[in-house]
Amino acid sequence: MSKKVTPRSQDYSRWYTDVVQRAELADYAPVKGCMVIRPYGYALWENIQAGLDRRFKATGVQNAYFPLFIPYSFIQKESEHVEGFAPQLAVVTHGGGEKLEEPLVVRPTSETVINSMFSQWIQSYRDLPLLLNQWCNVVRWEMRTRLFLRTTEFLWQEGHTAHATAEEAEARARLMLDVYTDFAVNDAAIPVIPGRKSDSERFAGAVRSYTIEAMMGDKRALQAGTSHFLGQNFAKAFGTQYLDQNNQLQYVWQTSWGVSTRMVGAVVMVHGDDQGLILPPRLAPIQVVIVPIGRSDEGAGARQAAQALADDLRARGVRVRVDDREEYSPGWKFNEWEMRGVPLRIEIGPRDLAAGQAVLVRRDSGEKAPAPLAGLGERVPALLDDLQRDLLARARAFRDANTHTVADYAGFQRVIDDPGGFIVAHWCGDAACEAAIQEDTRATIRCLPFEGQTGPGLCVRCGRPAAERAVFARAY
Repeated sequence: MSKKVTPRSQDYSRWYTDVVQRAELADYAPVKGCMVIRPYGYALWENIQAGLDRRFKATGVQNAYFPLFIPYSFIQKESEHVEGFAPQLAVVTHGGGEKLEEPLVVRPTSETVINSMFSQWIQSYRDLPLLLNQWCNVVRWEMRTRLFLRTTEFLWQEGHTAHATAEEAEARARLMLDVYTDFAVNDAAIPVIPGRKSDSERFAGAVRSYTIEAMMGDKRALQAGTSHFLGQNFAKAFGTQYLDQNNQLQYVWQTSWGVSTRMVGAVVMVHGDDQGLILPPRLAPIQVVIVPIGRSDEGAGARQAAQALADDLRARGVRVRVDDREEYSPGWKFNEWEMRGVPLRIEIGPRDLAAGQAVLVRRDSGEKAPAPLAGLGERVPALLDDLQRDLLARARAFRDANTHTVADYAGFQRVIDDPGGFIVAHWCGDAACEAAIQEDTRATIRCLPFEGQTGPGLCVRCGRPAAERAVFARAY
C-alpha cells in the first residue's frame, strides 16, 4: 500500500494495474486471463449490483438463474450467434472421467439456454411479457486481458425478456438502456453517451444493439453497457411461440441487455488520479473514514469522539469506518485511504477536540477544512452529495473538452492522434467505409448517438451524403 503508483502521464496502462492491485480491488488468478476479486473490489461490485438491481425491479424485472453449461447444439441453432462467439468459446468434452455424448459450452451469454426454457414456459399471450434477469459469471476466451476490463471469466447481469410485439420489445430494449444511463450518471458519476451500434458492432444474433459509451481518463472509450433488440431470431431458432388473442400461433419478440464488472474498471479510470482511486460516494464501500489522532491516553478523547460521530453517521445511513489502529501512523493511514478512494476523511486530534472541531478532507480535491464537531453528522450526507455532483461535473467537463467535431478526413486523422478523444463526424452508413477508418486510424464507431447528431452532411471519409453523425474513438 505504501508503494507509489506509476503516474498516469508516464504509463496509463501501468497506472491502472497499479491502482487496481494496490487498492486491493483485484489480483491475477493462477489461470491466465482470470482474476480474483478481493473483498474491497467485491464490495464495490455489490454496490453496483444494488444500484442496478433496484432499478431493474422497478421496471417489473425478476431475478432467476440458468445453468453454466449449455449444450453445444444450442449455440449452433442461431447461425450469426455461433459465428460471432465461436472464437471465444470454452468447450467441455469430458466429465466424470468419460467423454460426453455432446460437448458443453461454458456460458459466454445465455440467449440460447434461456430460449430453451422460454419455449416451454410461454404458451399464451397471458404469459407475456416475461421479464427476467440473472446475476452470474460468463466465460469468453480472451487473448488480451486486463483486470476488470477484459478477462476470460467475468461477472455480470444479463437480462432477457419476451414480448408479444416488436414495438414492446423495442421499447424494453430502449428502457433498459435508459436504466443503464441513469445508473452510470447518478451512481457512478460517469457521463455516458447513449446510442445505437453500427451493424458491424452489433451483438451477434441481434437486430439492433444499443450502448452507453464512456470516456476514460486517457481519452479512450469504454463500452459500459449494452441493450439489444433481438427480434425473433432466437424465438424462431428455438420455437418460442405463443397463442395470441385470436388463437393464432406467433413467435415472441425478445431483448437482452447486460452490464459487467467492467463497470468497476470504468469507475477507476474515469475518476482515479496518481494517488489512487477516487470513488463516487454512492458506490464507495466506505464513504467516510474517521482517523482519531494520538496514542494511548493522549488520544482517548479523540477516539471517543470518533466513535460517537461514526455512530451518528451510521444512524443516518452513511457507510463509515473508524481507523483507530495504533500500529500505523496517521500519515500512513491517510495515504492508505487516499489509495482506496474513500470520498471523505475526517481527522480528530487532541487539539481539534479542544477547539470543538474536526478536519474534513475531500478525496477528489484534497481540500482540507475545519468544521465544528457539533452537528457534523447532520452535515456530512449533504457534503457527500456535493462530492458526488462535483465528480460528475468534472468527468463531464473532461469528456466535453476532449470531444471534437470534424468535417474532413485529414482533420480526423490528425485529431485522433493528437489530442485524441471522441470525434463526432458524419458517416455514410457503409461498413466498408467504417472498416477503412478503423484500419487507418484504429478508431471505431462507438455509437450513433440518440441526441444532437442527426442532419444531412457528407461522410468524413468518402464524401458521400450522410444522414447522421457517429462518435468515433479508440477504445478498450
